[in-house]
Amino acid sequence: MTFLETILGEILQLFKREGIEANSEADIIRKLDIRQSTYHELFASKQDMVLQVVRYDIEQQNQKQKDLLKTANNPVEEIMLLLADGIKSMKEISPVYIADLQLYPEAWRASLENVTNNNQQVNAEILNRGILQGYFRRDINLQLVTKIILEQFFMMINPVVFPPDKYDLAEVFRSIYLYYVRGICTDHGGKIAEEFFAKNNL
Repeated sequence: MTFLETILGEILQLFKREGIEANSEADIIRKLDIRQSTYHELFASKQDMVLQVVRYDIEQQNQKQKDLLKTANNPVEEIMLLLADGIKSMKEISPVYIADLQLYPEAWRASLENVTNNNQQVNAEILNRGILQGYFRRDINLQLVTKIILEQFFMMINPVVFPPDKYDLAEVFRSIYLYYVRGICTDHGGKIAEEFFAKNNL
């Protein structure tokens, strides 16, 4: 891991705990315990810093996703593992971070593009294999279902729809996705999903 990656990782954890706007650049420099000159060598501005942190987070998330999917035994488990990891991640992130991130258009756009392009593609591939192998219903519209999964995510992180001071985002995530996935499973896939719910206490 490079020095820059170490710094980006530390800032990311700070953001996920406290949000972005809770810390000025001076606060971040102090908490990182680095020289101001070092900070400005790495980042042209706070906007640039936030963008680099988001791009680093995207790389980490996508690699983690690939590693996680390798542990699954079938497409239902793949979807469920992604959902369980999503719930865990939402519990670890302050809702303030998601709200603050939207104040940085380029970083927010990079985050949404990753969700749209990477996650939608991964979900489509899993669902397609699951249909062919008999885990998901053959009558589902693959393009429509992947679109619905994506739009449900955007709905979930919309503070107007689910204000973070009123709703636990992890519980919203669980309520939206777990029951939806169970609905698109065949009887065989549904049994596997139920076993996964029970085993993982979801």
